[in-house]
Amino acid sequence: MPFPARLPPPAAAATATAAAVLSAVSLRRYLSSRPRSATSAHMSSTAPAAAAAGATTRLLLSGKSPQDQQLLASAAGVLSLEELGGGELAISLAPDGGGDEGFDAGAYMGALLARRFGRWMLWSPRMASTHDLVTQNFAKLPVGVVCVTDVQFKGRGRLKNVWESPPGCLMFSFTSQMNDVRKLPLVQYIVCLAMTEAIKDLSCAKGLPELDVRIKWPNDLYLKGLKVGGILCTSSYEPKVYNICTVHLSFSSIGLNVDNEKPTTCLNAALQELKANSPRLTREDILASFFNKFEALFEIFSNQGFQALEERYYNAWLHSGQRVVVQDAHEGQSVNNVVTIQGLTPSGYLYAIGEDGKSYELHPDGNSFDFFTGLVRRKMEA
Repeated sequence: MPFPARLPPPAAAATATAAAVLSAVSLRRYLSSRPRSATSAHMSSTAPAAAAAGATTRLLLSGKSPQDQQLLASAAGVLSLEELGGGELAISLAPDGGGDEGFDAGAYMGALLARRFGRWMLWSPRMASTHDLVTQNFAKLPVGVVCVTDVQFKGRGRLKNVWESPPGCLMFSFTSQMNDVRKLPLVQYIVCLAMTEAIKDLSCAKGLPELDVRIKWPNDLYLKGLKVGGILCTSSYEPKVYNICTVHLSFSSIGLNVDNEKPTTCLNAALQELKANSPRLTREDILASFFNKFEALFEIFSNQGFQALEERYYNAWLHSGQRVVVQDAHEGQSVNNVVTIQGLTPSGYLYAIGEDGKSYELHPDGNSFDFFTGLVRRKMEA
């Protein structure tokens, strides 16, 4: 997948060029070269969203290479918050060594092996929505960019739900592109699979107990029967290309619940239960491991389709052989019937067998918060 056609300067001069680009645009209406105080950058996660409307959003830029950083700095000059409630952007380059506050860009980039995803990072200590920033500025940013925040007060959820996300969650949005519209509904399954396998691979690499994170169809992540994360994928269309913004949602927040033990559980709490005094997983390592895994899976998916990954997906989900209740209309009445889930249909819905031995495709009713409440079945052609 091609990146935007911009020619970077030689590597030796790229970092200096990136700084010069930011300096040149520092007088523009959306930029400021001076970081704000901790008070303005870190607001209480319980503060009403309205209190932050029109406030300055601080962004730190980081690239895997000097050329990546220069490309991102060039794009930063035209980023906008106008459709996100207004306010200004205060943009600066992330320190080479990461820094003591918030997300450690240096540690993340050091663990990142992916060549197409996650090489360009926008980080903010607090912002309204990573999803909205990325989608509203999609055309201005390189494909594969990731936006990360520590605190989010207007996160996107299913059915237009809005979430407040406190510290302790890995909250991020990233972009990709796809030409085949038929594969779009299945992208969320690749993202789910990538996250479950990334957590297991990272735990194994660090000699930690394996965390058995599972997929609850279609886009939630569960650990020990409790929700610890989830995925929201949206898309927009340009001629012959679908732009995809992938957003990770965790319980009451966007992201993955890494450190918050309440109200349910989190990854590091589960690790401590499995092995006392176990080293903790960091957001930086998890994000890098995710992109390393996602890039490989996305390549297989793009070239061979979902069938090449189907067995791995079923090994990670919760539903093979699960019996669920579906609602059928009969003579104007709603009748409940039991079916058994077998897998997914080619369109990405649940494939099930009824007690009558016939095949059915299961659809959510569109009204229930839980996808498995109010399932509606449609008979599949033989």
